[in-house]
Amino acid sequence: MSARAFVALLRLELADALRSKWAAFAGSVYLLLALAFVWLGLHESSVLGFTGLSRVLLNVTSAVIVVAPLIVLIGTHAAVVKARTSGFCELMLTQPVARASWFLALLVSRMIILVGPFLLLLGGCGAASLLVGEEGGLMLVASKSLAVCVSLVFSFVGLGLFISSSAQTTERAMVWALVAFVLTAALHDVLLISVLLRTAIPPHLVFALSALNPSEAARIGMLSSVDPELSVLGPVGFWLANTFGAQRALALAIVWPAVLGALGSALALVRMKRMDLVG
Repeated sequence: MSARAFVALLRLELADALRSKWAAFAGSVYLLLALAFVWLGLHESSVLGFTGLSRVLLNVTSAVIVVAPLIVLIGTHAAVVKARTSGFCELMLTQPVARASWFLALLVSRMIILVGPFLLLLGGCGAASLLVGEEGGLMLVASKSLAVCVSLVFSFVGLGLFISSSAQTTERAMVWALVAFVLTAALHDVLLISVLLRTAIPPHLVFALSALNPSEAARIGMLSSVDPELSVLGPVGFWLANTFGAQRALALAIVWPAVLGALGSALALVRMKRMDLVG
């Protein structure tokens, strides 16, 4: 894989992503969430020891964890299949570049576009803290937020690219992306309580399956910074508090989505190397 080819393809993918509407949509969602929580967080009383910008950043991160899967899947579900059906891949085959170079450029460009707005928010909170006065623990919350969000975004980028490389049409890719989002959004405490009430499945098995959901793992890991006993997170958080503890729950929120993202990306690359790129 040529580094020069990778840089050229990365610039091409970044330019294409910046021209598309989904990149502006992602940035707008992050900005609206930040503005909403700045207005709420700086005017409300403290909750669980977090005030001011720390609380704003924590609330924004929690909201990003909820909306990030949908934004990521919108931006990645059609990346490979659209390039294949539009003739871009056929054009790429005429150039002295490897498929792995284009795939890596596609992966890195999506990560930059999706994580970039959140990095700007963190930088804005850091600059604002200098104006309103330094807050204890703000940088710790910021570093945890960044680690959890980057890992979660990478997880769904890998899933989205795998869906895109496996689907034959953009319509099928969209359907599978929506199914993936619905499943990850549904596997939270409300659905789990229903399962526990209506079935005889052992509770620890249900909680373990929920913890394997990257969105749930990220949510619990991030909010473990607020309540080390995880008593505010429902049955799954209570189970993780007694099984792993707050620090291990945070490690699970960072490591497990990253592993899923690496697995999804690897499977997508293998699939793309073997498939016919001429649609």
